[in-house]
This record gives sequence, C-alpha cells and structure tokens, in this order.
Amino acid sequence: MAAAPLKVCIVGSGNWGSAVAKIIGNNVKKLQKFASTVKMWVFEETVNGRKLTDIINNDHENVKYLPGHKLPENVAMSNLSEAVQDADLLVFVIPHQFIHRICDEITGRVPKKALGITLIKGIDEGPEGLKLISDIIREKMGIDISVLMGANIANEVAAEKFCETTIGSKVMENGLLFKELLQTPNFRITVVDDADTVELCGALKTIEELEKEMLNGQKLQGPQTSAEVYRILKQKGLLDKFPLFTAVYQICYESRPVQEMLSCLQSHPEHT
Repeated sequence: MAAAPLKVCIVGSGNWGSAVAKIIGNNVKKLQKFASTVKMWVFEETVNGRKLTDIINNDHENVKYLPGHKLPENVAMSNLSEAVQDADLLVFVIPHQFIHRICDEITGRVPKKALGITLIKGIDEGPEGLKLISDIIREKMGIDISVLMGANIANEVAAEKFCETTIGSKVMENGLLFKELLQTPNFRITVVDDADTVELCGALKTIEELEKEMLNGQKLQGPQTSAEVYRILKQKGLLDKFPLFTAVYQICYESRPVQEMLSCLQSHPEHT
C-alpha cells in the first residue's frame, strides 16, 4: 500500500514566500509523493479595500508582495491554525522577528512526525544571546528543521531566472525530500549535511557590504583567483567535477559568452 501523500504548508506569504509558493504549487502537481493542494498562511492585510487572502484565493496573485506573478490555483490561503493542521511538511518563510510568536501559536497543532524547512535569513537576539532561527523552531516545536539559503532574489526566482541555492539538513534524507519539493530546472539545489553552517552563511551580509567594510571599497580578486583555481583543477584532472569554476575562468579569460554558463550550471553533477 502506497504511503499517503505528504501535505505541505507554507508559513508566510511575503515576497519570498509567494515565489516559493509558485514553485511548490507547480511541483506538487507532478509528484504523487505530495498532496496536490498546498496550504499557505497569509498575514491578513487590506489592499485597495479587499482582504489580501481574498485577492490571492480569487485572483491567484499576491498583488502587494509579488505583483505580476500568478500563483498556482492549488495554493490555498487559510488562517494559521487551519494551515498547519495535519501538515507533514512545513516551509517557514516569515520575517525572523515573528518566529517566536508564530511557533508559540502553532506548537501542539503540528504532528510530531512533521518536518520543517526554514528560508528565514537572520539570527535571533534574545535574553540567552544569539540563536539560529532553526534552533528556535526545533526547541519550540520538537520537529526536525532543515535550512535553505542562497543568494536568491524572490522576483528572479518567480520569473524562473536561473538561480542556485543550498539546503542544509542534520538528516540528509529530509534535506533530499525538500529538494524534491523545491527544485526546478531553473532553481537548482545542492543538499549538504550541515544545517548550521548553511544558515550562518545565509545570515551574513552581501559581497558589496563586505567589500565596503573589509576592503575599503576595493574589489574582491575574483578573476585572478579563478585563474589560480583553474590551474590547480587542471593539474589534478578535476575540471569536469567543477564546471562552475571552469566556466568562470573561461568567461574571464577565454571570452566564453556568459549565457553558456546556464546550461553548464543546470547540468551540474550536484543537481542531477
């Protein structure tokens, strides 16, 4: 007897949450492992005299946070307690300052066998000092939490531009399950068995700020480094295992068109 399809709930519906809802809504239609309806909790607001939940349920577009992108019709809005009820997979994508309140509200309503993944960037600062968002969810809810982090921009993900990201999981099997739920031909995911490092990297500031703060505005030595890395990889016969480094070198030094890099990334060995 086949296992019951896994029910997915997205906790959050802002810019990033709506982009992820578009991916998940489309993916679950094709994969029998997941239930075909995806529940999403929306923080209720009024937009042009209408409730945001009504707009999304009827027009299938988050006109406030992700205008111009239709959400799949199988993504259904509901209140928080109803959205998480009986959920097997929880996707947390809310501003980090709300995580305590949300976890307190849903603890006890979520089955203990449920699994979660957080897409929330940031570190919580509380009376006990600094804490990872994933640790707060684990401690409050008693469920396993994976982490998805990358230099991803929600509008680009929603527009199906090519992006890469990383899932970190303390239980590899759980990370691979979320990869199935979230990966598309243009949103490519690598899974690693180190959730904490992935989350910390996601919380760090952008390269531009690092250049400003640490190098007084000087640029990072990317092209020169790519040449040094390329030479080492070539010497060790490892070029085929590192297509990204190879492509960067060829773009910098051999006039390879940037567009050709996409097919190289889409067929990266980590994504297949």
